[in-house]
Amino acid sequence: MTADDIYRKQNLGNASGIGARCALVLVDFVNGFVDAAQFGGPHIAAAVHATRPLLAAFRKAGLPIAHTRVVFADDGSNKNVFCMKVPPLLTLTEGAFASQIVEDLTPMEGELVLRKTSASAFFSTGLSEWLRLRGVDTAVIAGCTTSGCVRATVVDAMQFNFRTIVIEDCVGDRALAPHEANLFDMRQKYADVMPRDAFLVLLAKG
Repeated sequence: MTADDIYRKQNLGNASGIGARCALVLVDFVNGFVDAAQFGGPHIAAAVHATRPLLAAFRKAGLPIAHTRVVFADDGSNKNVFCMKVPPLLTLTEGAFASQIVEDLTPMEGELVLRKTSASAFFSTGLSEWLRLRGVDTAVIAGCTTSGCVRATVVDAMQFNFRTIVIEDCVGDRALAPHEANLFDMRQKYADVMPRDAFLVLLAKG
């Protein structure tokens, strides 16, 4: 019996679908996570490139867009357990180049930019309230890393009762194995997972 057979037999992996209004959440597409010498890997640069048309479609549709950055204080005064596991996170300060959103996805006026010190885009950021105020019921997730901050964001989106969609070619990780394993697991329990172009067809239908 394959893994797919086991999950199917237990009736996992059902679709939650798209609701009445989507928002795009771009998780940590910053310079340091694109650079394999810092926090990134080759799959993340490809995800950034794939995300450009996705972001353009949301802008054209006038739908809410949120970006996240990991930002710690210059003096390390808000150091947390996350930094104990990953000490280089403390280099992601407000003015650091590594913490700036990549040029290809530069936020525009009216788009929310959230600073965070944890994995999830929802944890202590007010994102869920911001989305609800704008009538959003579906969170569309792109970003990095698939196995880290993307996964944490997806789990929290579901726990805040948003329909959640992961755009599989618009997320990336340091290595292919954790990327694929986490896409599989999120598809089974927390989110719909689909290619960008398939999602854009659905988005265009309204």
